[in-house]
Amino acid sequence: MDEKQPFVSHLKELRDRILVCVVALGIAFIFTFYFKEKIFDFLMQPFVKVMPQKSSFIFTYVTEAFITYFKMSIVAAIFISSPVLLYEFWMFVAPGLYEKEKKYVFPFIFFGSLCFICGALFCYYVVMPTVYRFFVSYGSEFVIPMPDLKGYMGLTLRMLIIFGVIFELPLVAYFLSKIGIINHKLLSSKRRYAILAIFIVSAIITPPDITSQILMAIPLWGLYELSILITRFFGKKVVSDETA
Repeated sequence: MDEKQPFVSHLKELRDRILVCVVALGIAFIFTFYFKEKIFDFLMQPFVKVMPQKSSFIFTYVTEAFITYFKMSIVAAIFISSPVLLYEFWMFVAPGLYEKEKKYVFPFIFFGSLCFICGALFCYYVVMPTVYRFFVSYGSEFVIPMPDLKGYMGLTLRMLIIFGVIFELPLVAYFLSKIGIINHKLLSSKRRYAILAIFIVSAIITPPDITSQILMAIPLWGLYELSILITRFFGKKVVSDETA
């Protein structure tokens, strides 16, 4: 019974923290769904700016517009509630950390949220306009782009989330180096394999064109190099000495 109690306690704590996350996400969703039209207009701008005059968005079944608004509001709610989600995640894993490692909770939340937002903003202002301009360029006087609402918003939201997650790489590298799991020498020695993996991943998760893949791969490569610098200057010195 004594051996089962810790496991039961962890399950209870996991349930409670998931419940907090769901409540925070639900509150944020009420807010984002109320402003769904403004969020929708904001997300449409990268394509609207390159859209031909006779082009327009369409939806092909009755519930498509509602479902699109719903999914969009959910993703926006995840962005808004990300500090709470990160906090609950950190507090769940905190019991397995040393006391000195637990003090990183607030930097983890702040920089984790900041990196995620920076990734999404980079995608919105740099990647998406270039990608959509490339796709629209294949239109002509007789081939007018008429994207469906579900397809466009699905691609847009997926790209925003992917870039948000990718920009967490330096933060993850920082904390892993702090607890001694990785160091800059390890990352440097694996650089060639990392670059190959970056271009493979970029080809898989982006639309099937070379422009999108490059726009994904170059930031990823830059973040990997930044992670090497971060682990070099802020990593655990003991591990670095041991691996020298």
